[in-house]
Amino acid sequence: MPMSKASTARVARRIATAAAYGGGGIGLLGGATVGLLFAEVQLAKRKVGGSADQPPLADGLYGSTFARLHSGRPLRLALLGDSTAAGQGVHRPRQTPGALLASALAAVAERPVALRNVAVPGAQSDDLERQVTVLLSEGPAPDACTIMIGANDVTHRMPPARSVRHLSDAVARLRTAGCEVVVCTCPDLGTIEPVGQPLRWIARRLSRQLAAAQTIAVVEEGGRTVSLGDLLGPEFAANPRELFGPDNYHPSAEGYATAAMAVLPTLCAVMGMWPTEDERPDTARREGILPVARAAAEAAAEGGTEVTAIRGPWALLKHRRRRRLPPAEEATPSERPPRQEADADTL
Repeated sequence: MPMSKASTARVARRIATAAAYGGGGIGLLGGATVGLLFAEVQLAKRKVGGSADQPPLADGLYGSTFARLHSGRPLRLALLGDSTAAGQGVHRPRQTPGALLASALAAVAERPVALRNVAVPGAQSDDLERQVTVLLSEGPAPDACTIMIGANDVTHRMPPARSVRHLSDAVARLRTAGCEVVVCTCPDLGTIEPVGQPLRWIARRLSRQLAAAQTIAVVEEGGRTVSLGDLLGPEFAANPRELFGPDNYHPSAEGYATAAMAVLPTLCAVMGMWPTEDERPDTARREGILPVARAAAEAAAEGGTEVTAIRGPWALLKHRRRRRLPPAEEATPSERPPRQEADADTL
């Protein structure tokens, strides 16, 4: 049975409200489904891989050739979150989402970009507090942070209100420190190819509800969101073999590039580097100013959609034009401690 956007909006608002007032969670599944769901999960675990390999460390300086054009300090970009933010599933630093975004941001700004990635494979939203603390303890706050989180919260059955509360707190801390924040909301786990029904439908429902609730919380804290949806929509549905990695769970290099292409316009916009005329809603692209909960539900249903607060209960829904990324580069390494090890994501 398909989910209505109105239903998603109602549930998302309930989750976000529960998070704001300290609620532990909202039951979204009936008890009768638990036995069948458990059996489906066990089957999916046998089909879906998972990698214990640590993602490549991509921290460092990107766009160093622009240093002669700009005498100021490099822009500082940070990534937080789980294995997707860390770049699990690829083998070269330049293939990670952090390197892709840092290289592209440097090209747009014509200015070097220093990347710091504190994301940890296997992380859930309750690890964001630690990641933000690590990031802010190392020196001045980054100019911008991108957060990718939520998939493990769904697969590990974290109460959605608790998940959203942790994310909201992290965004609030970063905004207070003077950092622009772009959150890539929970991907649609219903796109994982080996997962069968009814788990696929349940995973899609829970993923979209969490993504919509994340959107409400983030925009209320002054951040922007980009929906990863079914990991950027029709591209993944049409090309799962090319855009998922060997473990059938994490994106491939092409998949990360597709995701980065959707995030880059929003990242540039929060940094004031996107054409100002593109900030106005374009009705031809189904953009507009909507109540926050409705905008959140619309975004959760379509990957690559941006939501940003306007005023009061209103938000701007945008489908930004994607631009192909410039060739990614290897960073000039920086002296950073190695990424903390953690268990790989599991379904």
